[in-house]
Amino acid sequence: MSWIQRYKLRNYVRNSIWLLSLFGMVAGMVSVHCLRRIEDLGGWQSGFDPDAARALFGTLAGAMFTFIVFLASILLLVLQLAGAQLTPRIVSVVFRDRVTRFSLTLFAFTFTFTLVVLLRIDTKVPTLTAYVSAYLCLLSLVVFLYLIDHVGKSLRPSGAMAAVARLGHDVIQSVYPRRLSRQPDSSPPAPEVPVGEPTSTIPNPKDGVLLAFDHEGLVALAQAADCVVELVPQVGDFVAAGSPLFLIYGGKGGPSASALCQSVALGQERTMEQDPAFGFRILVDIASKGLSPAINDPTTAVLAIDQLHHLLRSVGGRHLDEGLAHDRSGSLRLVYRTPDWEDFVYLAVTEIRHFGGTSIQVARRLRAMLENLAAVLPPERTALLRHELTLLQRSAERFFPEPEDRALADVSDLQGVGGKHADGKSLAKDLKPTIPGPNAI
Repeated sequence: MSWIQRYKLRNYVRNSIWLLSLFGMVAGMVSVHCLRRIEDLGGWQSGFDPDAARALFGTLAGAMFTFIVFLASILLLVLQLAGAQLTPRIVSVVFRDRVTRFSLTLFAFTFTFTLVVLLRIDTKVPTLTAYVSAYLCLLSLVVFLYLIDHVGKSLRPSGAMAAVARLGHDVIQSVYPRRLSRQPDSSPPAPEVPVGEPTSTIPNPKDGVLLAFDHEGLVALAQAADCVVELVPQVGDFVAAGSPLFLIYGGKGGPSASALCQSVALGQERTMEQDPAFGFRILVDIASKGLSPAINDPTTAVLAIDQLHHLLRSVGGRHLDEGLAHDRSGSLRLVYRTPDWEDFVYLAVTEIRHFGGTSIQVARRLRAMLENLAAVLPPERTALLRHELTLLQRSAERFFPEPEDRALADVSDLQGVGGKHADGKSLAKDLKPTIPGPNAI
């Protein structure tokens, strides 16, 4: 099985909810058969009335089918609310929710198990399978009640954004595993990328967004052809059919076009697997939607900044990949593009600063984030943060002509409005001289 086939299979299984349910149904039928064999070997007999058992298990099977229908309705409702209130790009996160997938699998297993038990009741009631079916229904009821609580919490913006941030943090750790020391980097400079005209160009065979690529496979292909392969688009870029996908430098013709194209995955929309910036994009979209005039919900934007703060601190403390891959002998074989520190900062700050320029709450929370990051991150990360603080100051001067409002906007507040300064002082103490007294009018 090739890399692209494994990737498609793994991605389909990870984002599908019906496969686990199908597995639960098959497991339910197999479990009844195994338990029935145990009953026959043990010679267990039941004194239950067959007619009463049929009525009971028919009711239980109907209840389990109702649970399944209700869960499907809840899932559709969650998708609609999440797409309308937050952003459509969060739908993939909902499909990967483990509690929902486990609940649907358990309900499908219990329904199939109970239905098969009902079909096996003739003149005798199977003892072991009857008890197992009854207790499975009780367990499903408990899981159903927990699911209602879980869905209610996941519908809140804070819960949805925390889930996105957790996925984004996992991607950052996998893509950038090396921590960045606060000491100056004494490692030798990276080798230069190929210069000059490429010996050949491999066009993209079809439209799509670059989702992922086979890092080790491309290095092996380049090593076998004794060339350097450059992946032109960055993960997350849309690539039109016919656009350059690979550039080949050196070698004798390079790897075959089919082998190279089988080492990249294209799809309809971005995923987080190898795209550390996509989590930032989702959170910024949620914040921008909350700051739109039609919604006017700056608190949602502040909640998004909380998670962006966490992600920027994570990515700012790591060695960002330079986009160069070498074989075991140290020869450069693969060149690809990755986001740098400027890309992450601009993505996290720029749009929110523009859309939330008239919100004191957003300005104060952005300032608190930038000042905190400048204080805790290594020195090479702080210059851009200071520049963003300067732009934030200019925005406050442009949007808040009143000196009192400008004084409020120039304060760092981790809550947006209502918290304290970074040094612990209350805002009322600093603004007290500017607040007019009762006889000032």
